[in-house]
Amino acid sequence: MKTLKDFDVAQKRILVRCDFDVPMTGLKILDDFRIRESLPTIQYLLQNNAKIILMAHAGRPNGTVVESLRLTPVQKKLEEYLKIPVLKAEDCVGKDVNDLVAALQPGQILLLENLRFHKEETDNDLAFAKQLAGLGDIYVNNAFANSHRAHASMVAVTTYLPSAAGITLEKEIEMLKKILQNPARPLVAVVGGAKIETKAKFIEEFSAIADFVIVGGLIEKEIREKKIQFKFREKIIHPTGDLDALDINDETIQKFKEKIVTAKTVFWNGPFGKFEDEVHKKGSLEIAKAIVESGAFSVVGGDETAEFLEREKLVSKFSYVCTGGGAMLSYLAGDELPGLSALDYGKQ
Repeated sequence: MKTLKDFDVAQKRILVRCDFDVPMTGLKILDDFRIRESLPTIQYLLQNNAKIILMAHAGRPNGTVVESLRLTPVQKKLEEYLKIPVLKAEDCVGKDVNDLVAALQPGQILLLENLRFHKEETDNDLAFAKQLAGLGDIYVNNAFANSHRAHASMVAVTTYLPSAAGITLEKEIEMLKKILQNPARPLVAVVGGAKIETKAKFIEEFSAIADFVIVGGLIEKEIREKKIQFKFREKIIHPTGDLDALDINDETIQKFKEKIVTAKTVFWNGPFGKFEDEVHKKGSLEIAKAIVESGAFSVVGGDETAEFLEREKLVSKFSYVCTGGGAMLSYLAGDELPGLSALDYGKQ
């Protein structure tokens, strides 16, 4: 897999797939973590005199234009952080976009409009990908969080352009590898939230290598209701009391902390309980504190978990906070990620 620094980007049009799918209310961005994580790649391109074209999606507009999902707030946030103007297109393909790209000078940035306003994006449509590719000389995937999706801007576009991993994507893979390749032990996974269908394979695969897998109440409830069998069920630690409760109880907190404080490597995805409410955030906060106090190498991922740590000002206390949730679980479960495969990840 080639990385951004394998290419001479000076004077070139660099088409960067970013992850700007951030929580918004109206035109207000509630958490700009993913935007901040994109900055090292953008700043590297600025320093190396590239012409920068950024593309991304927001939400699930299902191939139609949804005004509340335009990327204008992202444009403003990028300008705030980069301290330079960021141009924005009204679409991501078409004559007007082509004209904007043709006029772009080295050191300038153009942000394309939401890719998912076109259904061809999620269809991984080759013709649509060819239009996107026509905007650049080199393609850079810097969106690890979307790399488990076989979408046009992640996969088909690489058919038409020399391709590389961005700085953030490269860093995310490096950190996740540390969990899979000879981790310091005990290795503990902490899995909160819900949606067992997205987490069952991860729990099954990861419990084979982990010392313990801690799961939240809703996960345990679904395991029981759906009669899911795990090969290493004895390693899976679950809450006591009401599995539907809006927070884990004190007995469960103590039970979980006893496993976490001994850990040397911890992976955490998904908060516990209704953390948005002050009265129900205790469980998630105690888990976070226990991970920090353990001194373990700690990797955290998932939108809600990152949002919770941002809110509690704890992000800097962890070894790494990953932008991806589903992509991270898929990677750690040993699944092939289409966005990485398109970059020839894993091949020599």
